[in-house]
Amino acid sequence: MNNKKWTWQLPFLLFLIAASVIIIRHKGNPVSNTPYQQSEGHIFGTIWHATYQSDSALDAAIMDELCRVDNSLSMFNPHSTLSQINQGRSTQTDDLLRQVLTQAMEVSRATDGSFDVTVAPLVNAWGFGFKDGALPDSAQVDSLLDIVGWQKVSLAGDSILKSDSRMVLDLSAIAKGFGVDQVASLFRRKGIQNFMIEIGGEIVVQGHNAKGKNWNIGVNKPVEDSTSMNQEIQTILSLTDCAMATSGNYRNYYISSDGRKLAHTIDPHTGYPVQHSILSSTVLAPSCAMADAFATAFMVMGLERAQKLLNEQSQLQAYFIYADSENQLQIWCSEALRQYIKK
Repeated sequence: MNNKKWTWQLPFLLFLIAASVIIIRHKGNPVSNTPYQQSEGHIFGTIWHATYQSDSALDAAIMDELCRVDNSLSMFNPHSTLSQINQGRSTQTDDLLRQVLTQAMEVSRATDGSFDVTVAPLVNAWGFGFKDGALPDSAQVDSLLDIVGWQKVSLAGDSILKSDSRMVLDLSAIAKGFGVDQVASLFRRKGIQNFMIEIGGEIVVQGHNAKGKNWNIGVNKPVEDSTSMNQEIQTILSLTDCAMATSGNYRNYYISSDGRKLAHTIDPHTGYPVQHSILSSTVLAPSCAMADAFATAFMVMGLERAQKLLNEQSQLQAYFIYADSENQLQIWCSEALRQYIKK
């Protein structure tokens, strides 16, 4: 009786043991033979790059995600949801726009308004938007400040409310980061565990590269080069499972007729281009939209205020390149970020 029992149980037990070994091996190295794909394209007036471990290329799916973002958030796409609102043709938002506005307002609140998506009229007046010509005088700046202020905009259900119909929303300082987040979400939905997605310098990385190591991400040296041809690397960060964004004034600037160097970052409190010492602000954060927005806010806040806020925001880490009193480049970075510096 017992011999007969073992006769049929033994093969079954051996099958279970073999299956367990296969499962354990598969779990420890789930996609070891899966190739890494490389894709790129154009969106938001810049180039996107993606490297990801997948059996097939996902160029079309990536572009679908990015076009959804562009059709919602772009102020340069005349058919976007945001453009319809800015032109006064609609007050209706969509899901993506509501998500981004909510995140933008959270950053505005945390930075005491240093990040402000309503600053577009001032950006335009100073020659960094749609307008070229004479620079604004103090009276014009004061007048424009009347239609600037993140607290003058709110969401009511699916609609957006503006305290003044002349207000214009510009999501450029958060939209690229949000677009990166959307592609990262696409990869995760498809079960892709190892990837890097970058749009115009805003990045999300997860898992490891094709060599099984962290992703090496360069931080550019802030060389004054409006052509963007000089891409000298200041440092390299070894990163995984995080988002990174960089903002800087060292390329997007011009010299006024009276010899002043005017940076594209406008302080929404004063209405004037910032004159702080930070030349490049790189932020690590849980999401790229958050990193993107805070990187811009820190350019407005300046070094001391940014350092103080970073002490209060444990989910953020930053790497600042700034000019000292003798105009020499100096580095300041969060203590927790030092572990990622490769060179």
